[in-house]
Amino acid sequence: MADRVLVTGAAGMLGRDLVAHLEGRPGLEVIGVDSHDFDITQRELVLEAVTGIAPRWIIHGAAMTAVEACESDPERAFAVNAFGTRNLAEAARRVGAHMAYVSTDYVFDGKLKRPYTEWDAVGPRSVYGLSKLGGERALDPEWTIVRTAWLFGQHGPNMVRTVLRLAREADGSRRRLPFVDDQHGCPTASPDLAPVLADLALSRMPGVFHVTNQSPTTWFGLARAVVELAGLDPGLVEPISTAQLDPPLLAPRPANSVLDNLALRLSGRPLLADWHEAAARLIDLILKEET
Repeated sequence: MADRVLVTGAAGMLGRDLVAHLEGRPGLEVIGVDSHDFDITQRELVLEAVTGIAPRWIIHGAAMTAVEACESDPERAFAVNAFGTRNLAEAARRVGAHMAYVSTDYVFDGKLKRPYTEWDAVGPRSVYGLSKLGGERALDPEWTIVRTAWLFGQHGPNMVRTVLRLAREADGSRRRLPFVDDQHGCPTASPDLAPVLADLALSRMPGVFHVTNQSPTTWFGLARAVVELAGLDPGLVEPISTAQLDPPLLAPRPANSVLDNLALRLSGRPLLADWHEAAARLIDLILKEET
C-alpha cells in the first residue's frame, strides 16, 4: 500500500506544482485538498478528515495570502493562517504524521541591513505576517517550516503575469509603469520551490528552512527584468517609493525581506537557481500558450 501525503492548498499556484511533483514519485498516494472541500478552520471536520485519510505526511500550503485583505479582516486571517494550522497540527499528532508548513518572509520586520537567516528574531509588521507566525508556532519542533517569498509560477495570478500584461497594454501608449524600488526580496518560482519543499517534508527535516531563488531585487527590478525578458522596452518601468503609492498600502511591508538560505546550505542541499532563469522559463511558457 502506498504511503499517503496530504497536500492542503492543492488548487493554488504552489499546490498544483507540488502535487504534480509528488505524483511523479513512486510509492506515494497524493491527496490534494483545497478550501472548497476542506475547511481548515473547522476543527472537528479537520480531525475527522485527517483521521480518515491517515497520511504519513501533511504538507500545509493553504493560507490566506492576500496581504491587504488580511489587514482589513484580521479575524479571518488568524482563523485560516493560525487557527487552521493549529487544527491540522492537532490532527497530524493524532495520526502520527510529519507536518511541513509553508511560511513567509513577512514574519520579519525588514529592519536588518543584511539577509535574514533562519535564526534571526522575527517581528512581523502586518496581520498577514503575524497570522503566518501564529501558524509557525502551532507546529512541533521536529516538524518542518519552509519560509519563502515573492512567489510566481505558471498557475494563477502572480507578479510576472501581471507585469507582462501591464507592459503589453502600455507599450503602444508609452504609458509609464511605476513599481516600488524600496522593498527588497528574492522572487521565487513555484516550480523550483516545490521539489525542495517535498524533499524537506518527506525527509522529515526538522526546523526552519528559507527557500528562495537567488539574487535579491526590488519590485521595480523584477518588473523591469520581466519586461526586458519579454522583448519589450524596460524603459516603460519607472521606480517609485512605497510612500508614493496611490492609493497607499493598508498593510506595512518589510523594507528588507531577503532570506538567506543558510539552513539549506548547511544541510548540503543545492540552492535554487537565479530567479531571472525561472522568470525567463515562465515568460517562454506564457508566450507559447498564446501561439
